[in-house]
Amino acid sequence: MLSNKSILITGGTGSLGKHLQNNFKKLARCKTFGDFFQEMSKSNFKWTKSFLFQKYKAIRYFIGDVRDFERLKRAFTGIDYVIHAAAMKHVHIAEYNPDECVKTNIGGAENVIKACLETNVTKVVALSTDKACAPINLYGATKLTSDKLFIAANNIKGSKDLKFSVVRYGNVMGSNGSVIPFFLNKKKEGVLPITDPNMTRFNISLKGGVDMVLHALDSAWGGELFVPKIPSYRITDVAKAVAPEAKLK
Repeated sequence: MLSNKSILITGGTGSLGKHLQNNFKKLARCKTFGDFFQEMSKSNFKWTKSFLFQKYKAIRYFIGDVRDFERLKRAFTGIDYVIHAAAMKHVHIAEYNPDECVKTNIGGAENVIKACLETNVTKVVALSTDKACAPINLYGATKLTSDKLFIAANNIKGSKDLKFSVVRYGNVMGSNGSVIPFFLNKKKEGVLPITDPNMTRFNISLKGGVDMVLHALDSAWGGELFVPKIPSYRITDVAKAVAPEAKLK
């Protein structure tokens, strides 16, 4: 299904983006779009002068910002499938910088949609979050808005062979800024901060997230919001599993 397709991932240097690349590294063309220089500096990969992996010639990196429509449009030229993973995802940062969160998560979604409508992209899968369901914070509210924009985009595509769908899942284990690496880092201090001991979270592995995206690419008709059945856990149980000797505060 993917072997002859050109795929672009926005936010491709994020946790899920990198795991998606591992699935696509043998494709004819896989491009990731975002601010990748920090990731390059930490990478063990060797690069060519054209920002291709020497080992995986299928993968190429573009630098850009989803707020920049013209850059997106150029990047989407010749692309078959788009996976939109770029977002401002940290709840506390979004609350402190609400205008920036809106520009990235909502304005960026609009730009991705418009760029797809003006190029020859045929499938779009936008990544969402469980926080978009009855949101109580700005991050969740912007992702709910983004989800609705992508679903509604199927109504304005006209006769184009273009399908928009959304994948909404929970907290990705081990992803950047998630609670497990946060607790592991705080473990050495002997105290783990808990916002609310009654809080629960939905949990999915990186592989599970990738599998959901691949399922959506394979089966979407356009207009779906895919929600997997995934387990939940109490935040206090995770804290005790990570650092049973630490105090919860």
